[in-house]
Amino acid sequence: MTLNANQVRVAITGAAYAAPRGTKAPTDATSPWPADAVDIGWISDDGITESNSADVTEIKAWQGGATVRKVVSGSEMTFKLTAIETSKTTLELYHKGSKVTGASGKAVLAIKAPGPDRRMFGFDVVDGDSHIRIVVPDGEVTEVGDLVYKGDEALAYELTITAYPAADGTVAIKFSDDPAWLAAPSS
Repeated sequence: MTLNANQVRVAITGAAYAAPRGTKAPTDATSPWPADAVDIGWISDDGITESNSADVTEIKAWQGGATVRKVVSGSEMTFKLTAIETSKTTLELYHKGSKVTGASGKAVLAIKAPGPDRRMFGFDVVDGDSHIRIVVPDGEVTEVGDLVYKGDEALAYELTITAYPAADGTVAIKFSDDPAWLAAPSS
């Protein structure tokens, strides 16, 4: 077997974006995001975590109790990040359904009970000349972490975004210009 260290990728940097649902997303790894897509800003050094889970039911046979089949009864894809840049976008994502208003340098955020706030989300992951772009056409912040006010830490807005399926079942689309994506496996 031949190993290729040049195909080891590290998420050196990147960005996260939020846009109104229905915004036309880029269709490759490096085209500019549309004007409606707002960069969420600085993200903590934990980066972005993609999680995929499936609910599986085991079918057991009467004869001997052996598992004879597994059925996927549900699945979920989520992205978790912690924004450390305070902005109108971050505040409105964290306080789902609430809007920042104001003028002349004075702002108000009337926090409401969370309501639906589905959006398009995007994530760029960069390692030198290799780019991965993830587009979530229909997603929503479904969990937030505690917001800690402390003298030696940045305010940190922990957000978990759930990707919802389109009619064809697609929950996210990944694009890359990384040649490793099309390379034959090492042998």
